[in-house]
Amino acid sequence: MSVVQQQMAAPLFFSDSAVNKVRELVEEEGNPELRLRVFVTGGGCSGFQYGFSFDESQDEEDTTVERDGAILLVDPMSYQYLVGATVDYQEGLQGSQFVVQNPNASSTCGCGSSFTI
Repeated sequence: MSVVQQQMAAPLFFSDSAVNKVRELVEEEGNPELRLRVFVTGGGCSGFQYGFSFDESQDEEDTTVERDGAILLVDPMSYQYLVGATVDYQEGLQGSQFVVQNPNASSTCGCGSSFTI
């Protein structure tokens, strides 16, 4: 299955604020090859947790979401938990951070970075 088909089969959304923040951070680093990678790992207080990193390399199996020059990468294992989710960037009293708004999560923890399916 090609990357385009994976995107169309079950989308992952990239909010305006997340797109703007990724573009800002890439520009600050001066490296146009940087992409935001979102992933799911075991652990956290609810069973799974979200992680974010900047990555220059893209694996052949990664799903990519490109919007307004910002690129989001998701590995195949994480993608199954993120179908239909929105990657957002929020600024608040607890600091600024990328977050995932995931309709597949049956419960989340207070910190917002851990969830249960």
